[in-house]
Amino acid sequence: GRKFALLHFSSTLMCGLYERRVEKPHDCCVSAFLQMDYHFEYTECDGTGSRWRVAIPRKQDLCTGLPDPVSGTDCTFSCDAGEFLEMSAQQCTPCVAGTYSLGSGIRFDEWDDIPVGFTSLATYLDSSPGVEEIHACKNSSWVPKGSYLESNRDDCTVSLIYAVHLKKQGSVSFEYQYVDNNIFFEFFIQNDQCQEMDQTPDQKWIKLTNNGEWGGHTVNLNSGTNILYWRTTGIFLGTKALKPVLLKNIHIEGVAYTSECFQCKPGTFSRAPGSSTCEPCPRNTHSSKGATSCTPCDKETQYSPEGSAECKEKSACTEKDYFQIHTPCDSDGKTQVIYKWIEPKICLENVTGAVTLPPSGEREPCPPCNPGFYSYNSASCFPCPPGTFSDGCEKCPAGTEPALGYEYKWWNVLPSNMKTSCFNVGNSKCDDMNGWEVAGDHIRSGAGSSDNDYLILNLWVPGFKLPTSVTGSSGTEFGRVTFVFETTCSADCELYFMMDVNRKSTSVVESWEGSKARMSYSHIVTKNASVSFTWAFQRTSQAQDVSVRRLVGDIAKIYSITLTNAQDGTASSCRACALVSQQTGTSCVPCPTGHYIDKDNNRCRQCPPDTYLSGHQVYSKEACIPCGPGSRSNKDRSRCFSDCSFSHTWQNRTLTYDFSPLGPVGSIMNGPSFTSKGTKYFHSFNISLCGLEGNRAAICTDNVTDLSKMERQNEPGEFANYVEAFVCQSTIIPSDGRGFRTALSSQSVSLADTFMGNLMEIHIFECERTSMNICFGFRSSQPTSSCENGRSAVISLRCNPEKTGCVNPGLLLPACFSSKCPAGTCDGCTFNFLWESASACPRCTEADYHEIEGACKGGSQTILYVWNEPKLCSKGVRLPVMRRTPCEAIDFWLKIGAALGAFMALLLISLSCYFWKKNKRLEYKYSRLVMTASRDCDMPAADSCAVMEGDDNEDDVVCSSKPSLLGKLKSMAAKVSRKPP
Repeated sequence: GRKFALLHFSSTLMCGLYERRVEKPHDCCVSAFLQMDYHFEYTECDGTGSRWRVAIPRKQDLCTGLPDPVSGTDCTFSCDAGEFLEMSAQQCTPCVAGTYSLGSGIRFDEWDDIPVGFTSLATYLDSSPGVEEIHACKNSSWVPKGSYLESNRDDCTVSLIYAVHLKKQGSVSFEYQYVDNNIFFEFFIQNDQCQEMDQTPDQKWIKLTNNGEWGGHTVNLNSGTNILYWRTTGIFLGTKALKPVLLKNIHIEGVAYTSECFQCKPGTFSRAPGSSTCEPCPRNTHSSKGATSCTPCDKETQYSPEGSAECKEKSACTEKDYFQIHTPCDSDGKTQVIYKWIEPKICLENVTGAVTLPPSGEREPCPPCNPGFYSYNSASCFPCPPGTFSDGCEKCPAGTEPALGYEYKWWNVLPSNMKTSCFNVGNSKCDDMNGWEVAGDHIRSGAGSSDNDYLILNLWVPGFKLPTSVTGSSGTEFGRVTFVFETTCSADCELYFMMDVNRKSTSVVESWEGSKARMSYSHIVTKNASVSFTWAFQRTSQAQDVSVRRLVGDIAKIYSITLTNAQDGTASSCRACALVSQQTGTSCVPCPTGHYIDKDNNRCRQCPPDTYLSGHQVYSKEACIPCGPGSRSNKDRSRCFSDCSFSHTWQNRTLTYDFSPLGPVGSIMNGPSFTSKGTKYFHSFNISLCGLEGNRAAICTDNVTDLSKMERQNEPGEFANYVEAFVCQSTIIPSDGRGFRTALSSQSVSLADTFMGNLMEIHIFECERTSMNICFGFRSSQPTSSCENGRSAVISLRCNPEKTGCVNPGLLLPACFSSKCPAGTCDGCTFNFLWESASACPRCTEADYHEIEGACKGGSQTILYVWNEPKLCSKGVRLPVMRRTPCEAIDFWLKIGAALGAFMALLLISLSCYFWKKNKRLEYKYSRLVMTASRDCDMPAADSCAVMEGDDNEDDVVCSSKPSLLGKLKSMAAKVSRKPP
């Protein structure tokens, strides 16, 4: 009673409010309500799950005569699909023809504009200072495209938001296309408190889809308010345009009730009452809104695609309205080129200016059968029986076995294990069209229904069978696919090469944009599983009118496809195999791991040490490839690796290194860098340097969430979103950079999966010619569209005793590269790293230290050992401990020797002075004697003159009676001078 009184009071109060708004309030309640003047609604549910049905007037000037409120249906009540709740009787009633109902659900499938209730919000959640989000992302939005929504094509974050209130538990489902992993696509739910609801990673992160295919996603919803978010974030790191996310057919279950049916949208119809959906109009028909049937177009002058709201006029035919095909071989072994109109034909050939189909070409001999096939009646080709090869389907000679595989290079008919199809982005039908057409010496992309169709060519392989001789090998190459192709384009065409393993999910292996001259590409299959290879060609990614074909001349051609070791393949040749003996009839046997086939006797021989066996060639010793410098082969001879030890002779010294502490995976985060819109991102590199028997321990993942970890743990044998290599790279968006709750990883690629060796280099980097580095060389032989010879990486180790610890703080990009090429590469193919560490120093030897002797005190002295400066070694020999040695006391004898030396020096000085003085005296007396002899002239010369020792009178002269020789000479000279002339 209390609830009823409140409802009656509410109705009276509403009437009173209406009276105040009109000029004559006394006239507003004069007449009673007619049923068309009001409608029924339910009140909000109370705590017991009950509600009331009340009447709401449609006009403001009608206030009285409203039906009294009555008890309503249960809050969880809803009608079945195809019915609606008739409020006057509160009973479910079937929808009439031309309408539909989802019962307790709502559907959004018309996207001419964004429906009421949806909001497209562009945000830029980077918390870095100086970011102006308004100017960067103000033009970013989800864009309606008629039958679907398209996400933004830039690197902004754009959310499509819809709030719905559910009376009971329900669900939301939608269809989507998500082909570009450079876009993060997530779907999450918040409650009315803006708190994110609990979701598993596979519910939150949307999985990639194949090109042209629509995927489905369903998430359960709780009762109450649910705010749905479809959020995309583009990571635009290069010149390659982003492929937008496409969204359509959003279906929400769990709403309270549907009080009316919805009219079928234009281009659809429902012919029977109680319909839960509307059917699209067939081709060449159209319908308006709420149609119960479709109206045909004028067959002569009009056409319409499937699901059209109107017919379009046909134009004059042009060269873009037909294409050529090669007819299958006839019974005479002949084929010819014929021309056909592109279906559906939307042009007129009998009007002014129209072209007609060219005449068919001359009948020509059919191309030969592909290798491994034979022709039975010159009209069809059949595979050779098992155990034979294509040279007349003969058996392989003794000592050989068939080399199984596919080798398709002639294209008269499509091989039985290949199929072609067509997918259209806008959901217009092209399923009945061939995506590719055979053309003799090549297969080419077909016409499609519109320019943005995906033209699909698929090759399915049930598995791989290795040659008998290598079935025991531990190698990772199970097969190799090689194809030769070219593209001719005038717009933004793209050719995709994709692979699906065990029918899990298709991933893009490589893609090529624009025109490409004839080229070859190879991909190695590293897992023995069923594989589906797909080639998808799209002329343009831009939305196109299906009635306009401007780019029919843009084509892709594939000349040949070769696959080795296919399980159900045929053989074009025979290969040598290993035999137990040379006896006739001996069958082939597998060789042990790391063994090759000796071509002299077809016996298995192990590869020499420090060599490894080629993955796809085991015949002759030349199949054993030498390891690079500083590397060794593992025990299986399947790969070469570094055991973390290295020796080198430098300046007459043998330097020995131990890199074991650097063996665990090292990481480097380079950046930050910013996109054109200001998105902050980092380049993350993981490096597995040495050890581990050559196992590739560096792992890079996409979407750093529990989903990737779960896939890797639960399905170790399957492909997941991660790569294993010696060196790999990922692009990381930090969690604080775009408002994500976790850091996001994308674009994970392998930079190197083969160790080439290490060597000593003095100037490995152009700007560091004075530094001595030890270089580890790695490469990846897998070619890419930008690196025809694959990628390579060089890790240069430099001794730095200050860089210690079990982490890798010294791993960085070289300074000369970081300024010019921030990502460690200038061409995207060769990467360079510098790793400074104490573990990169050579092991210490006796030549790295010297000794210092202390003074002799008390008969002993101290000897210290110190490292040479600067110290450029680690580990190795240890520095000897300080030691004391005895020494002799030599102070006394030293004094004696010093005194004796001083005495002898004084004595020598005294004698020298004495004899010098005596010499001066003799010189003086001799001078006096000569002067005396000159005055006396003829005085006889004394026999001898001398100063007798002890004489004090220096003037006394003693003369001898015998003349001296000097006197005689002087006398003779005087006589001569006195003779007259």
